[in-house]
Amino acid sequence: MDRRNFVRFSTRLTGGAVAGFSALQALACNGRVVRQPEGASGEGGYGPLFEAGPELALPEGFEYRVIGVEGAQMSDGNATPSMHDGMCSLPLPNGNIRLIRNHEVANRPADGAAFGSQDQAYDHRAGGGTTSLEIDPATREVVRDFASLNGTYRNCAGGPTPWGSWLSCEETFAAPGDGFTQLHGYVFDVPGSLEDTRPAVPLRSMGRFVHEAVAVDPATGIVYETEDSGRAGLYRFLPDSPYVNGEGGDLTAGGTLQMLAVSEQPNYDTATGQTAGAVLPVTWVDIPDPDPTDTDNSSAVFEQGWESGGARFSRLEGAWYGSGKVYVVSTSGGDARRGQIWQLDPSGSDGGELTLLFESPSAAVLGNPDNICVSPRGGIVLCEDGSNDPQKLRGLTPDGEIFDLVANIANPREVAGATFSPDGATLFFNAQGTPGQILGMTFAVWGPWERGAL
Repeated sequence: MDRRNFVRFSTRLTGGAVAGFSALQALACNGRVVRQPEGASGEGGYGPLFEAGPELALPEGFEYRVIGVEGAQMSDGNATPSMHDGMCSLPLPNGNIRLIRNHEVANRPADGAAFGSQDQAYDHRAGGGTTSLEIDPATREVVRDFASLNGTYRNCAGGPTPWGSWLSCEETFAAPGDGFTQLHGYVFDVPGSLEDTRPAVPLRSMGRFVHEAVAVDPATGIVYETEDSGRAGLYRFLPDSPYVNGEGGDLTAGGTLQMLAVSEQPNYDTATGQTAGAVLPVTWVDIPDPDPTDTDNSSAVFEQGWESGGARFSRLEGAWYGSGKVYVVSTSGGDARRGQIWQLDPSGSDGGELTLLFESPSAAVLGNPDNICVSPRGGIVLCEDGSNDPQKLRGLTPDGEIFDLVANIANPREVAGATFSPDGATLFFNAQGTPGQILGMTFAVWGPWERGAL
């Protein structure tokens, strides 16, 4: 594994904003950056970052373990695929933890490109999918790992479900004309109970577009979906068999796909000129053809919603449900184009309410966040995928205060897939590699979480 030289991290969290919500709103509007005093961590943070090993810098008192390396042989005999990305953590009946990990492999189509069993592959020319890991919570070591979904393409993010599975999303609109054997751009349900590879079944009613992530509201069974595109929509899927009161959750039964619109403001553009804290009432417009199969236009679904007055976002990526709200990331949104964090309250009037929680004024504060998760204690973890070196996990408190949490000092590639163990004691995440140069890795981080906001 190639590693660049690194120096010990100083006691300064560069660019960390420590103001309250109203002050952060002013930062977003005025573009000013509040820098912390030397040695300060910010309200809700855990203190300065120090080298904790050759891969990560962490706050004092925190530790980590590498639990999954690209190319390492898994329990099923297959090599661990590359491009670790989105991930979730689920409880297993034996008390262990199930991690389900995406692999955003964007291979050149070729026969036998799928990892694992070719018989189970959705498309044997596609190299993406998911791997599942069983983790001992006491030792934070891998008990068993195996391929659980294969033959899909560019599995970027997804989301956990209340029925104990991971919805893995393809960030693509690829088709047989691109050298594949199947249409791509779908969501796939991967149960946490799986012990081997399952046949891949695309959930066509949930839409065919450049998917990124999903978040499921356990109270209604509604699935919220993000789209990674310069002209992106925020969608919701109303299942015909929703998960309610511990029953249902059959997404193969079909349903209705809709796109968010801002009430009485058709074709609202959220990318610039927004005010943090302002509440936007929303409504939802139907998508007549959620599964366009006869076009190479990757914006076909978005354009249907746009024609009905839907709203535009700039590259919607991460999504997560927590504390009754849905949190979504606009990676390129904001006046500085460094990222926005939006909160959707589904219980608001009519179709819900949309609020801009935070907008980054500069890369020093937050550099193009991608994956997101909500901690069991209500804080938010943001995974950077921008130009910063090192890339970091940043924490965002419920009061809108941002702080540095983890720095990837092994390589300048993106960090992804943040998810807490069911008991909240361990934070798992991934660091992508560079094919043929730097190996991708999965990490487990633990420490005194009670000391801060996460």
